[in-house]
Amino acid sequence: MANYSADAHDAQMKLLRQLLLSSSSKFSELTRASGLTSDHANFHIKKLIENDFVEHLPKSYGQYRLTTKDKEYANRMDTDEQIIEKQPKLSVVLDIINHDGRHLHQERMKHPYYGYWGRPTGKIRWGETMLEAAARELKEETGLKAELHVGGFYHKLDYDVDGKLLEDKYFCFVRGIDPKGEMLTQSDGQRNEWLSDVEFLAKERRFSNLEDLVGYIDAGQTFVVEKKFTYNKEDY
Repeated sequence: MANYSADAHDAQMKLLRQLLLSSSSKFSELTRASGLTSDHANFHIKKLIENDFVEHLPKSYGQYRLTTKDKEYANRMDTDEQIIEKQPKLSVVLDIINHDGRHLHQERMKHPYYGYWGRPTGKIRWGETMLEAAARELKEETGLKAELHVGGFYHKLDYDVDGKLLEDKYFCFVRGIDPKGEMLTQSDGQRNEWLSDVEFLAKERRFSNLEDLVGYIDAGQTFVVEKKFTYNKEDY
């Protein structure tokens, strides 16, 4: 599919909706359901086939279906609004404890939240397990390895002062102990440092939303927490 996106074309979204709600469809069914003329429907079906969204049904004349590759794409469609829904980000947040009791922190050297301090985070890639993503992000961003386990889940919703949603993120909270390796003090987009709780709280710009989650893990409890936060536009 490269950078092609069917949701930029209203006609193609109508065609995908029909195919999403059927095992396969004839050309006449696609034109009727979409309200397109034959020429218009034929043009957009060809575009969908060209970009590997749709295929001809094998050994059948005039039948179309979604490709296996792009059923997942169409499955994100809101069939009432006929749009591809925007999904929350899914990431890991790493609570790595050094042998002296200090926690690993990062200063963000990229937007958004430039200059904010917090725990290392990173997106979970397609097909990765939670711990695989945590181990990869820890190694890439800090050069370290650690014994990792999942402590809980955290839904964080960030708004600006006018109530506009800025970020919608689900974090898998991963605790790491017995870190090994030589820590990278700085990598692309972040600066790493071991900080005590007092040192972290002294930072002017910091994410203060994780301290209670650390308490859950310290008490041996798993958790599912959901919180909303408001940021000034200049902070974001």
